[in-house]
Amino acid sequence: MKAIAYYQSLPIDHPEALQDVQLAEPQPGDHDLLVEVKAISVNPVDTKIRRNVQPEAGQAKVLGWDVAGVVKAVGAQVKQFRPGDRVFYAGAIDRPGANSELHVVDERIVGRMPGSLDFARAAALPLTAITAWELLFERLQIKEGQGDQQQSLLIVGAAGGVGSILVQLARQLTGLTVIGTASRAETRDWVQSLGAHHVIDHSLPLSEELKRIGIAQVSHVASLTHTDQHYAQIIEALAPQGRLALIDDPAQLDVVQLKRKSLSLHWEFMYTRSLFQTADMIEQHRLLNRVSQLIDDGVLKTTLGEHFGPINAANLRRAHALLESGQARGKIVLEGF
Repeated sequence: MKAIAYYQSLPIDHPEALQDVQLAEPQPGDHDLLVEVKAISVNPVDTKIRRNVQPEAGQAKVLGWDVAGVVKAVGAQVKQFRPGDRVFYAGAIDRPGANSELHVVDERIVGRMPGSLDFARAAALPLTAITAWELLFERLQIKEGQGDQQQSLLIVGAAGGVGSILVQLARQLTGLTVIGTASRAETRDWVQSLGAHHVIDHSLPLSEELKRIGIAQVSHVASLTHTDQHYAQIIEALAPQGRLALIDDPAQLDVVQLKRKSLSLHWEFMYTRSLFQTADMIEQHRLLNRVSQLIDDGVLKTTLGEHFGPINAANLRRAHALLESGQARGKIVLEGF
């Protein structure tokens, strides 16, 4: 089968950073689906692994953890799906990625693709939707409904993939006042179009930007990028007993600074359930089905930002380069081989 892989960690401008290769077709295990990949999207995790994880000598490492496709075959113990079903999912980080014509994935982390979307628009959603949902409802413990109208959520880096769906979830499913950050005109417009009540500039001090819009402090912060750069301002912006959730990888974080305000710190990593085969792993199946229904009901919309054409090494190198530049808006999608 066709696939895109790398054999050594290289800068993205190197022609061998990602290569077109031929690999053997994977075989599904008892709880797996064999999926014909129709579209993929690219995430920061792809670039981080490519830069930092060296494959074993002579081994091809395949990236890609956002998929929309069609079930081709199922394992002996599969209960939720059958061949022909259209599915979307983010996969598991400890298994081969999905930048390939065929892919195997545990059914417990797979959702039914929204019927109202094509494959490209559906592929933009799974990883970021899972991350945003778990961060909002499980880590920050916000409840669905309008009960939190006196509380507020500051989303640092709201124009990226996770931010683009988190803004929608918070605005559509909760009573929070939603404040997103963006530093360019086009990204500010994007965040506003997704439903944020306010958009402020994270290239300026966050606490001053909040005061500019009449908000003294916020009860919750989702820090999605450059947490180490914004950390002091986040602490200042948070109200006493507030909650901070993050998804990025700061080199260091001084948690002692959180003590004076009794702030709580929460880390969201959407691969935890699949990595540790947790008892509640199937929650990601249910979560994706819920997101699918919300899309079909018109409550949420796809976060596709740019379509980079067919799934091949050249286009994936372009996608990685854009992500590494920090200039991406929404999700980058590739479709078809």
